[in-house]
Amino acid sequence: MSPQTDTPDRILRIKTVLQRTGLSRATMYRKMKQGSFPRQIKISTRCAGWRESAITEWLKNPMFYEEPNS
Repeated sequence: MSPQTDTPDRILRIKTVLQRTGLSRATMYRKMKQGSFPRQIKISTRCAGWRESAITEWLKNPMFYEEPNS
C-alpha cells in the first residue's frame, strides 16, 4: 500500500487571491468575464472562493490562460 501523495485543493478567499496575483479587484472580475482568469466557486449562499490549483495554474502563464469551459 503506497501513501497518498495528493493533497486536497485549498479554497482561497478574494483577499488571498488578490495578494497572490497582484491584480485589482476590478481587473480580476473583468478577466473572469473574459475567460482569462479562473472562475470562483460557491462555498455557501453568500461566500465564494477560488481553487488554489486554478490560481497556481493561472500564475504559471497569466497572458495565455484560458478558462477550460469558456
